[in-house]
Amino acid sequence: MSKTDDEGRSGPQQDEGQTDDLEFSAFSALLEDNAEDLYEHAPCGYLSTLLDGRIAKVNTTLLDWLGHQRADVIGRKHFSDLLTVGGRLYHETHFAPTLRMQGEISGIALELKAADGTRLPVLVSSTVQKGSDGEPLLIRTTVFDARERRAYETELLRARKEADQERDRLRALATTLQKTLLPPTLVNVPGLDVSAYYHLASDDEVGGDFYDLFPLASGTWGLFLGDVCGKGAAAAAVTSLARYTLRAAAVYDADPAAVLGNLNTVLNHEYHGTDPRFCTVVFGLLTPNPDRGGFDITLASGGHPPALLMRADGTADFLPTPGGQLIGVLPDAHIATTTVHLAPGDSLLLHTDGLTEAHTHATRGGKERYGDDALLDFGRTLAPTTAADTINAVRDLLDTFGTGVDDDTAVLAIHVPRTPSEEQQ
Repeated sequence: MSKTDDEGRSGPQQDEGQTDDLEFSAFSALLEDNAEDLYEHAPCGYLSTLLDGRIAKVNTTLLDWLGHQRADVIGRKHFSDLLTVGGRLYHETHFAPTLRMQGEISGIALELKAADGTRLPVLVSSTVQKGSDGEPLLIRTTVFDARERRAYETELLRARKEADQERDRLRALATTLQKTLLPPTLVNVPGLDVSAYYHLASDDEVGGDFYDLFPLASGTWGLFLGDVCGKGAAAAAVTSLARYTLRAAAVYDADPAAVLGNLNTVLNHEYHGTDPRFCTVVFGLLTPNPDRGGFDITLASGGHPPALLMRADGTADFLPTPGGQLIGVLPDAHIATTTVHLAPGDSLLLHTDGLTEAHTHATRGGKERYGDDALLDFGRTLAPTTAADTINAVRDLLDTFGTGVDDDTAVLAIHVPRTPSEEQQ
């Protein structure tokens, strides 16, 4: 009983193995029978050419793509005859020479010319087949339809072109807006030379730095230079508000501390919600001093970097305004002031922190900030100097930082020139 059962169980197992072998043999035979069909109707084009490029064999797929009859191609056309004019030129100057030297070439983008004159973008790979003696016999070439890839690349290029145009448009808009936030020219102050410069850290965004110099009553002049937090349209709105508020406040009450107090009130009132906006700013009141010559200047600072004074005797130092608070943060900001006399030959430089916070390239990786100490040494090297020479020196300095300047920088220099008689002394 058990023997019969064992035999019964073992019999079907042998039959299954035989069946698998028969199925595999039949499948292999099917593959052999369809090898030519697989070649003819492959999802890519195949052709074989003699060494001179004459076509010896081509599959149906490639013929259908190009709309040619086999009899019109075999032995009658060279592979280069299937190419467009530009493709034929590239084939003769690059494709064929590379294939001869290396024995193979792959993934080359070319265009084939169909019988109806249309163009077919393709990717071509070729291999030189050699005989047992190592001598070249023929060239086998595979052709892949690249129409979808070309369409994708065309769409990608179109999208990139549109993006470039949009970026250029936004850049032009940002540049135009930036210009509207700065005075086109600084006013002429009798007995004073003035020069200014604005360095854009990015052409794509509007910065928040600003400056101005304008006349007030009784032969006095007001000047200011500031830096709004942030960039873009929001910062531009605050910049515009700050500029016009400072001008209007100076007409009402020219005292520098009162001017900044008014600006603080306006900004704190307008931007006290979830998106607070503030700025650092220094405001100056220039008054001629007929007794001593030159000008007296009173500076009020709201959290702004100190101005750099460069004397006619070659010395230089900062004008400290300690304790000045950011403008727009608190309802009643403390405003620090200082008064100094600018004698003939003296120069004063106002700047935003984009200058002192620039990354230098003197250290590895360019991570070190330029800093106040370096700027003071810079001023001591320049002194005595003029407004124009100071601005030119700052521009050259910023150029040495290159991409290390990651924030906009505004600089304003004023200089009391010496008279010819004073120059001779």
